[in-house]
Amino acid sequence: MNRMARFGMAAAVLFGAIGLAASFALAPAPTKAPAATAKATFAGGCFWCMEAEFEKVPGVVAVVSGYTGGTKKNPTYEEVSAGGTGHFESVEVAFDPAKVSYEKLVEIYWENIDPLTPYGQFCDNGEQYRSAIFFADEAQRKIAEESKAKVAERLKAKVVTLILPASVFYPAEDYHQDYAKKNPFRYGLYRKGCGRDELLEQIWGIKPASGNKEKP
Repeated sequence: MNRMARFGMAAAVLFGAIGLAASFALAPAPTKAPAATAKATFAGGCFWCMEAEFEKVPGVVAVVSGYTGGTKKNPTYEEVSAGGTGHFESVEVAFDPAKVSYEKLVEIYWENIDPLTPYGQFCDNGEQYRSAIFFADEAQRKIAEESKAKVAERLKAKVVTLILPASVFYPAEDYHQDYAKKNPFRYGLYRKGCGRDELLEQIWGIKPASGNKEKP
């Protein structure tokens, strides 16, 4: 083999090695797997109002308005609103446990509902507006039960909020999702008309922060 041939082979090997090294250097670093999220499901009357409050919580990844706890498959808003399906208007909260605990979400839940009225919430009456915590596992059930006892002691009254096992959650229609953000003026009128903030202040002795930023 002559010198030029040997040089050619050596150059090919060398540049091949350089190209391989460059490909490793330019390859993007592997992305980290997204943090595991957990879910919490709450019913507190109007799901617009519950969604707006939980979306403001650091560590909450997403909040979906929907229906759960009933027997009808794929219920519509009209069916749930009419009663008889057994479903509750509710929200499913996806959260990062490393940033916010389930205990904290339960605490926020209590301070945004009326736990003393058995058949509705604020200006909405009916079984679909009852308050309830739906637990996903034994750990959530225990936290919910213990917190309910503490709330009863704090308010010196019977807490009628139900604590139930989680069942199928059906997302509500698109126009209900992020309602407070999409329709801030209408949402504000509804919330004010229901006297929600005033009653919450009476029950808890604190002034809740409304999810609406544009006061009507």
